[in-house]
This record gives sequence, structure tokens and C-alpha cells, in this order.
Amino acid sequence: MYLYNLTLQRATGITHSVHGNFSGAKLQEIVVSRGKTLELMRPDPNTGKVHTLVSTEIFGCVRSLMSFRLTGGGKDYVVVGSDSGRICILEYNAAKNSFDRVHIETFGKSGCRRIVPGQYLAIDPKGRAVMVGAIEKQKLVFIMNRDAQARLTISSPLEAHKTNTIVFHIVGVDVGFENPLFACLEIDYEEADNDPTGEAAQKTQQTLTFYELDLGLNHVVRKYSEPLDEHANFLISVPGGNDGPSGVLICSENYITYKNLGDQPDIRCPIPRRRNDLDDPERGMIFVCSATHKTKSMFFFLVQTEQGDIFKITLETDEDMVTEIKLKYFDTVPVASGMNVLKTGFLFVASEFGNHYLYQIAHLGDDDDEPEFSSAMPLEEGDTFFFAPRPLRNLVLVDELESLSPILHAQIADLANEDTPQIYAACGRGPRSTMRVLRHGLEVSEMAVSELPGNPNAVWTVKKRYDDEFDAYIIVSFVNATLVLSIGETVEEVTDSGFLGTTPTLSCAQIGDDALVQVYPDGIRHIRSDKRVNEWKTPGKKTIVRCAVNQRQVVIALTGGELVYFEMDPSGQLNEYTERKEMSADVVCMALGNVPAGEQRCRFLAVGLADNTVRIISLDPNDCLTPLSMQALPDSAESLCLSEMGGTEGRDGEAGVQGQFYLNIGLHNGVLLRTVVDQVTGDLSDTRTRYIGSRPVKLFRVTMQGGEAVLAMSSRTWISYYYSNRFHLTPLSYDTLEYAAGFSSEQCPEGVVAISTNTLRILALEKLGAVFNQVAYNLEFTPRKFVVHPESGMMIVIETDHNAYTEDTKSQRKIQMAEEMREAAGEDEQDLANEMAEAFLTENLPEATFGAPKAGAGMWASCIRLFNPINGRTIQVINLDQNDAAMSVALCKFPHMDPTSTFCLVGVAKDYQLSPRSVGGGSVHVYRIIHGGTGLELIHRTAVDEIPYAIHSFQNKVLIGVGKLLRLYDLGRKKLLRKCENKHIPHIVVDIKTVGERIIVSDVQESVHWVKYRRSENQLIVFADDTTPRWVTSTCPLDYSTVAVADKFGNLSVVRLPSNTNDDIDEDPTGSKSLWDRGLLSGAGQKAECVSVFHVGETMVSLQKAALIPGGSDSLVYTTLSGTVGMLVPFTSNEDHDFFQHLEMHMRGENPPLCGRDHLSYRSYYYPVKNVLDGDLCEQFNTLEPTKQKSIAEELDRTPAEVSKKLEDIRTRYAF
Repeated sequence: MYLYNLTLQRATGITHSVHGNFSGAKLQEIVVSRGKTLELMRPDPNTGKVHTLVSTEIFGCVRSLMSFRLTGGGKDYVVVGSDSGRICILEYNAAKNSFDRVHIETFGKSGCRRIVPGQYLAIDPKGRAVMVGAIEKQKLVFIMNRDAQARLTISSPLEAHKTNTIVFHIVGVDVGFENPLFACLEIDYEEADNDPTGEAAQKTQQTLTFYELDLGLNHVVRKYSEPLDEHANFLISVPGGNDGPSGVLICSENYITYKNLGDQPDIRCPIPRRRNDLDDPERGMIFVCSATHKTKSMFFFLVQTEQGDIFKITLETDEDMVTEIKLKYFDTVPVASGMNVLKTGFLFVASEFGNHYLYQIAHLGDDDDEPEFSSAMPLEEGDTFFFAPRPLRNLVLVDELESLSPILHAQIADLANEDTPQIYAACGRGPRSTMRVLRHGLEVSEMAVSELPGNPNAVWTVKKRYDDEFDAYIIVSFVNATLVLSIGETVEEVTDSGFLGTTPTLSCAQIGDDALVQVYPDGIRHIRSDKRVNEWKTPGKKTIVRCAVNQRQVVIALTGGELVYFEMDPSGQLNEYTERKEMSADVVCMALGNVPAGEQRCRFLAVGLADNTVRIISLDPNDCLTPLSMQALPDSAESLCLSEMGGTEGRDGEAGVQGQFYLNIGLHNGVLLRTVVDQVTGDLSDTRTRYIGSRPVKLFRVTMQGGEAVLAMSSRTWISYYYSNRFHLTPLSYDTLEYAAGFSSEQCPEGVVAISTNTLRILALEKLGAVFNQVAYNLEFTPRKFVVHPESGMMIVIETDHNAYTEDTKSQRKIQMAEEMREAAGEDEQDLANEMAEAFLTENLPEATFGAPKAGAGMWASCIRLFNPINGRTIQVINLDQNDAAMSVALCKFPHMDPTSTFCLVGVAKDYQLSPRSVGGGSVHVYRIIHGGTGLELIHRTAVDEIPYAIHSFQNKVLIGVGKLLRLYDLGRKKLLRKCENKHIPHIVVDIKTVGERIIVSDVQESVHWVKYRRSENQLIVFADDTTPRWVTSTCPLDYSTVAVADKFGNLSVVRLPSNTNDDIDEDPTGSKSLWDRGLLSGAGQKAECVSVFHVGETMVSLQKAALIPGGSDSLVYTTLSGTVGMLVPFTSNEDHDFFQHLEMHMRGENPPLCGRDHLSYRSYYYPVKNVLDGDLCEQFNTLEPTKQKSIAEELDRTPAEVSKKLEDIRTRYAF
């Protein structure tokens, strides 16, 4: 079995984020790493919307990311520390829209190792050096410089190693143009290692160590080291040189400290706490991330605590000596893994879990009534300041980037009866959890909807002058009239536009510099800017049946297939070409392209004829109206559209890349064809087809992101556009539309105006590049698993959070704290205390924003939710007691007890301590689903002595994995009755699946076991298992003897039992068999074979065999914790497999991964990759330079167009 790996939705969780001017223009951009991809995003300074410019798979693990610029440079570079054992410096190339590798220096082994650098990166703020550090021992410094051509150069590495040292963080200290200095948080563990009593380990202190790079002597020295009082978790570099006092801020538990070399005294300030916090008061508070903003005159830091509160920190200085640290509560946002303050006044927050946000910094919080805390204020040791959290005041949310990360469970099903299945994903963590419904399609924002006096049949928009930014009129055509609407603050009807209102319109456009043209059945109306009107009437009884118009040309087809061509002359007059052209059949559709910049005309006219052909006709004066090429079609053409796509704009004097010229053909039978038109000869080649709906396809050209895009309307509306280096053909998640045109106004610069029955709608498509349109419904705790009740389509979700309170405990704690407030107050303050206690009890901060209180280890909160996935309504919530944690859920039927009902079984852990692991027992709750799926009724609870991690129905009974025991239970009146058990699973049963008679049981670290239930002896017998240990997270049976297994480390394996496996083998329950008869590797006597293995690189949490498109074949769909949705699809023919195998081989050679990791070894991280080809690498073929594409295609005996067509075909056969 040969498989092909496809990614449908790239990872959405962000691990690192840095900002800078990467494209060299004066624009602020953000580079983020999403585990194994790098992405460059640009927030639009006017609208605040974030657009992705380029996203690249690096086939490696990004461990650290930094941006830097050389002294005096105007462009930022990206430094990547990855698992390749190399340091990699990238530059963004705006002309090619890609990351180019400037330097790559090897310094160690590959893989994420303790002593190989790459985990930490620090940059000298003046861009002269970079330090790359390992977790232990090794640190290397590279010097950056320019050569004579002003290109970036990099020195050989200088070592700053120190054995027996663990590093926690490294930053570059800003010392102006002195020798570059790096500050490290370190612990020396040598004494602790050699001391058997363990006392030294208790006394070991963390140190702050400064390393200086001596540029004169070209080596690195340890300049200074001092022990720290508290344990610190990260450092913030303070601006120096002419901008500030230099030094570092040390963020440690409960304190923030300023230190600098020389005679600067330490300044320390406690981290403020929330007033009346429900958290465990003994728990320390730390800062988790920070962002620095520096201008010529001032600087400040925004730092975030682990509760999400942001503080603004400023330093008071007196002649380069820092005298006090000032903190002020700024705002509360979700806890971030990275924050960036952009020069354009935005704050980008890359959330640890859930959606990412872009905020506008509206105020700097200087003049509000928020108290300011200072290190100069007198406090007892151990005391701290208190503040009250509040809704946003200084920040304004401008954009939200949807993120699925983390997906904890997912299922594919068509619960909404839409033909195309939806993906239901349980995402998020704690109070920010959501259940998301993913549908293939682009999200559409509805700007306006207005009713019209009848059912229109067409709509257009026109500008008044060619250089206007926005459209002036919307023209709507009815069966016997034309309505003209002017666009301003509102849209109103006008009568003095010069358009003929008493006739239907075939087309209209802005033509020449400032004139308009209207084509109607009886003639052409040319309206000059001074409202003079020129008319051209049709000869005799003929009428105009089809027309095509652009900025300088008009072509019309009269009845009988006669073509008449008009072109603008320099004086703005429309001139008819002397000859007319008789076509061999009736004209059914026509199209002209836009006039290219700097040219007089579009050279080609596309004409679709009634004889199922489409022809390209030249409009060049030398051979005007001569046919150039033709293509036969499988059905008659409904509409045509010529568009130029795939180019990049030129900037800073560099020429842009010219795009390809495409002819899009919509057929009567619902098929869309895209064909390349040769820009010189007009030849048609490389046709791609796609079935998009049941109605004839109408095509419209619109503008998206400055480029041309094509709307294709059938029973669904699709948009074909070119975005971040590849074509996308995506349906719109919207009602059926009938006719559309591009629309541009102040409120909506790139929109679409469309008609649907008797309404006019103005729509905007903002989330270009998105594969799925998401609808999110909020949950209360982290969702763990869910099941769907097949009869009613209802969903039962179990949600569990560690370190959390249930609602009851929360209200008890609040009442208890209010009592303590009243008791703590003196006689005279009693009224005030009562007021405060009341205010505290009534205050209700939304936990989705401010986070849930941390209850401490071993505290669990959990609930079972009955949920309607179609409208997102919660029908019933069953809250479990404090410290009960729902772990597993399954639906079962017990016909002998109750033939009509379905039962829901939930496995619950009691008093579960994670580390060291201990369990107070567990129980299985049995609920009956009542009222046709609209209620759950508790039948009974059955106590068990371990955690029930896995439940699965089996032959009218139920299999439950209780710790390491596999048990078969039946439903009794008072509790579940144990029928049988097997004790031979090694560690913990985490997953149970059944295929016919076979039971597939997964162990937490010993892969899968095949079990047979023998009814006659009432025994569960392990008859086969796997040879390799796999830490299973999820499994999916593919057929009777094959199962797909996902493990914790990101590998996906397909394991198969040999065809000669005997299910009725004897286990040895007595242990009396001789040793050599016991079976292989002390497991079962029969072993499974591994069919294929592939390293995905992210932990997969769900596997399902499903078809994602109606009529498509089944594929194995996986979702990962990072938010990736991907699939493995089988090859159906040997020649396909052979072709892709060779393509992958050539791609590995010609296009090695960006950050220096070897592709083959990355995909073989834990087990050698076997029988799986990497589609992500193959699809990078489309982003290669044309010369490389050509050489690879020649090796494969194909043309580049055929290769990319094959890549597209395998994708569209199974998915999108």
C-alpha cells in the first residue's frame, strides 16, 4: 500500500513571532513560526486586517526565531534556529514573494538535542553579532558584516562553551557601539551532580552571566557573573547607547529586577497581583512574555503575566543610573506565546491557545486613573501590590486570526445534510475552548443587502474616470429597464447619468479616460464626460446578442454570428473597424481581457460558439479579426473570462513578475475549465477542469489583493484566485448568487456586488487563503472527546480541566473570601467592608478573557454537555463534582435490557494526581439518551479501581479499559456487571476499536494488541501484537486486518496482520508453558507487519477514514494539536506512484528544505519513512524558478504544466 501525504490546513498555532521591515519598504511585517512552517504576515495600516504574504514549509522544527538588521541598514533579516544543527539567515524577496536563504552555517548534529545549539538565539541590538545557544554547555557567536557589494557576510563561529551549565534564556544587551555583550541565565550543576546527599542541589543558585565578544581579539570572554536570589525565567534587554541606560530586566517568580554592570544598584519591584483573586494564594506569579517599544525619545516594555494581564513598565533614570522601575496595569489579553509592538501602533498577540489577535494601541495609558506601582514604594518583603482587572481600555481589537490550535478531538460527518461533509473539531483550552464546525469555503462578510423592485438579470459597476480609486455607479439591468445607482455614503438611484433607462443592458463600462459606454440590444451608447452622447444603431432587423467591453475596446455579436469591432482612437472617439467577421455558428459568449499597462489594446478576443468550440481571435491591427486558435469543448460554453493571474507587482524600481494569461470557460453542464493562452501566438494549452455545480457556470472578473480573480457561479459560487504563490479555487460559504461585478468604495475597497433573486448584495471576502470557513461555539472547559448520537445528530461532549474549580466550589470560595473580608475589617470599617464584599460577590469577569482561577494540582473540574452541532445550542449540561474528571465517552446499546434506547457511558477519574501519578479510583456513569436525543438521564454509577481511559461497545456488551485491564461489562439494574477481563496489556489501555470479531486495543506505550473474545470459555485472548513500541494517541481501523496508528511523537504508521494469522491461538494464562514456547519478545505469538510509516511532525489526536468531497474516494484524515488538518491518500495506479516517487526524489535534490534539515531524515525522525510520499514537498514544485521546473520536468519526461496538473489532480480527487 503506497500513500501520499497532503496538508489541507496548515498548522495555526504560533510558537514564535518577530517583527521588522522584511520587504525593505517602510512597512511593518511579522514573521511567525508555526512549528514547521514560517509565515510572513503584513497588517494593513489602514484597515488593520492581517494578510499572509508567504508561508513556507521548512521540514524541520523551528526552535528559535529572531529578526535583525545590520547597522545603518533599511531591511531586516530573519535568523532561524532549528533542529538542523545549522544557523540559517533568511531574507524576504518581494519580487519572487519567497524567503531566500542568505547563509547557512553548520555547527552540530541534527535533531533537538541538549547540547546542540539552536534552542536560544540572541542578537546584538546593533546587528553586529548573533549568539546561538544550546540548553546545555554549548554557545556559539557569529559575527555579521557587509562585503564590498553590501551583501551580508557571516564569520566562522566563536565558542563560548561552559560544561555542566544549563541555560534558561539569552539576550543581547544594548551597549551602543561598545563590544557586543550577551546576558545569560544559567545554572552550574557540577556540585549538585557530584553530591549524593542532594543538599547541594537545594542550594544551587541561578546566575546571571555576561559574555563579551571582543571584536578586536575576535573571541568571546565570560565577563561577569553573579548569583540571583529568586529563580528567573526570562530576561528583557533594556535599550542602551544614546537611547537608554542599557542593562537587563530579570523576570523571576513574584519579582522583576533591573541589573547592570558597574556600580548600578539592583532595583527590584514585586509583580502586582489581582485583588481578591480566587487562585491559590501560595502560588507564585511569573511574567511569560514581553514586547519592547523604542522611539527616539522614550521606550517602554509591555510584559504579560501568566494570567494574561499586561503591565507597562518604564524606567526612571538619573544620569544613566536607573533609580526606579514603574509598573502600570495596561490591559488583559489572552496569554501569549509572543507579543510584538509594531511601529504603526499595533500590538500583535500570538496566543498560546486559540485565536491570535491584532490590537490597535489607542492610548499609552499615561493619563488615566490607574494606579502606578513603583519599586520606590515601601513594602514588606513578600508583600506585593494589588490591582483590579477591567475590560480593554488602552487597546482596541482590530483583527482576529482564527486558530484551531489545539485540536483535541475531531470527527468528519455530514450532520447538517449539506452533501459535503463538515469537520467538527473540539479546540482550545479552558474557558476559551470552542467546538468549531469547519466547512470547505471562504467566509463572506455581508456589507449591505437591499431589495430591488423586481428580479434583475445583471449588474455592473463603473468609475467616472479611469484613475478614480472608487466606483461611481452600480448599473442593474432588468428584463425591460435599466436602473442606475450612485455610490456615496449611501446608494441612491440617479437619472442624469446619461444611461438609457428604458431598455435592458447587455454590458457597460468606463471607457477611455473619462467616458462611459452602454451596450443594449439595439445599439451602443457612448457617454462623454460632458454628458454628450454618441449612438451607434444596429443595421436593419439585427440586434446585438452578445458583447465584450474593456477600457478601450468594444466587440459585439449581431444575430447570425456577425462580429463588429470598435476601438478608441486618441481623441476619445469609438471607431468601427472596416471589416466585419462572419462566424460559422451563433455566438454564445465572448470575452476581452483588461488592457495591459502601457498598451493600446487587449490583443485577444475569446468567442464561444454554438458548435461547442471556443476560438481566440486576434485584435492586432496587422491581422485584425483573424482566428488564431480554437479548442473543442465537451459541452456548449455558457460564459468566458480572460484574466491575467500569478504576477507580482513591481516595487522600488524592481520589475514585477509577469503573470500568465488564462482563459476561463464555464460550461453548460457545470464544469469550469482553465486554459493558458500564449501571450504571443494566442495558442491554448494546459487545460484544467473542475466540476463545480449543477447549473451552467457564469464567470465574472473581480479584483482581490490588487490582482485579478474570477468568480464562477453555478449552484454554488466559487472564486479562483492566486494567493501566496499558488492557485486557489474555493467555494464561497454563502447563498446561491446569479450575477456579480467587482465593487470598490471607501468602506469596502475590494468587494463584490451581486444579485440573488430580487436583492442586491455587497459582499467582502477578507480571509483569502483560508481553506475552511469556521463557525465556533463556546464551551466551558477543555473538550476531551465527543460522540455523535446517530439517530438525532446530537453531540455529547466531555469537558475536563485540571487545576480548575467547578462552579459550586467557585461560589463557595467567593462566599468564604467575602466572609474573611468582613471579619478582617475593624469596627468602624464594617460598612465599607460589607460594600466591598457585596461588590466582590456581584463582580463577574468573563473567564474567556481573564482566565479561570488556578485551583492547584490535583483539582479537576468537568462536565458532560449535550449539544446541537447545527445551531450550537447547549441542550443539557451535567456538572460533575469537584475532582471528578471525565476521561472517556462512548455510545452503547443493550437490547436485552432496553431494546429501544441508546446509552451513553462516561468514564470518570477520581482524585487523579498527575505527578507523581496516583488515582483515588474511577467510575463509569451510565446515562440513557431520552426524548429522541434531547436529554440524558443517569441510570447508575459503577465504581472501578483505576481510570477508565477507553470505552467501546462490543456485541451488545461494552469493553472498558480500566487502567491496564481490559474488561467486558454488561448492563445490570444497579450497576455494570463484569463478565470477563484480560490482564496482559502492559501499561494502560488508551484506545479500543472493534472490527467484526477482532478487538484492537492500544497501550499507552506498547502499540496495538489484537484481542479475540471466546464466548465458549468467556475469555479475552491477545492473539497478536506489534513489534515496535508506539506511544499511541489514536487509531483507525482501515480494514479487517489493517489499522492506522498515530503516536505522541508525530508518527503515523499503518500496521497490518499477515493473511495467515490465526485468531484462535491459545494464550498461556497459567504461565506453565516452557520459556521458548512463550511467543516473540514476551508478547503474543503472532506479530503484525508495518506497512508504512511517516513522520508528520505534530502530535495527531484524531484519525478517521472518510471522504471529504461528495463522490470522492476515502482517505485517512488526521488532525493535530497544532491545528493542522491533513490526509493520507492511496495511489490507485503504479504509474502515478512511480511518477510522484521520482518527483519527490528530484525535489529533494533540487529544492532542499529552507533551514537546512534533510528532508528524508526529517520524515524519518523516529522510524525510517516507508511507502509514504510527501505531497507537501512535491507541491513546492509550483514555487520553484521556471528553469528548475523545466529541468525536473524533463527528467520525468513531462512538461512543467503536466507536472503541476498531476499535482492538482491528485489533490482534487480526494479533497480541495
